[in-house]
Amino acid sequence: MARSQASGPAAEGMRKSTGRLAGQARADVPTELLSPAELDALRLSLEVAARSVLLSLPPAVGIAWLLTRGRFPGRSLLDAFVHLPLVLPPVAVGYVLLLLFGNRGPVGHWLHEQFGIQLAFTTAGAALATAVMAFPLMVRAIRLSLEHLDPGLEAAARTLGAGPLDRFCTITLPLMLPGVIAGAVTAFAAGLGEFGAVITFAANVPGQTRTIPLALYTAIQSPDGDTAALRLAVLSFVLGLSGLLLAEWLARRIRRLLGR
Repeated sequence: MARSQASGPAAEGMRKSTGRLAGQARADVPTELLSPAELDALRLSLEVAARSVLLSLPPAVGIAWLLTRGRFPGRSLLDAFVHLPLVLPPVAVGYVLLLLFGNRGPVGHWLHEQFGIQLAFTTAGAALATAVMAFPLMVRAIRLSLEHLDPGLEAAARTLGAGPLDRFCTITLPLMLPGVIAGAVTAFAAGLGEFGAVITFAANVPGQTRTIPLALYTAIQSPDGDTAALRLAVLSFVLGLSGLLLAEWLARRIRRLLGR
């Protein structure tokens, strides 16, 4: 009886200690895969990449068509200028954008004075920098698709009385759609990882311009940011790989639908 009475308080104490240890262990385990700051960086990355694609897609289609079908003086120079962001340091591209579209730049000052639009150090500025860096990728994809089109189809439509705009909308654009889709998705995936131009032109402002690459850079610079940096690096890898696979799948799917 005495042993049973003695063991009662001891067992109760062990149960309380075990409960406290279990509660502490549960508190130490993260309840969220990403922190609020990392989720905000993911949201900003998706927003910036989407806005950059919407901004650059129409001119990319026009420039690709012009470089493929046009014959005019300075065509090689225009081609080199379009692809210049591929060979320039991204920081240099961001610096040129800052000179042009900053509050004291010729274009940026005019936009701010006339319309109250500020691009530098804003989400819109990050989208602009991303669009400039991804623009050559989009043009190349669309141009490759255009070069594989049969010019005889457009010639046949011309003999039937179709005008230039009609031929483009009904013949050329549907047939080059695989390249348009592939270029847009590839540019979106590339935009998710743009760093140099964005940090130079739009800075590293939390909640406005701190996309995943900038958040990864910030985490690497923090003394206790190794875990966050690893999560962001894995997230960047997954997003980039998914974007490339999606671009290839969409291009093949559309080619199959078009019978090509």
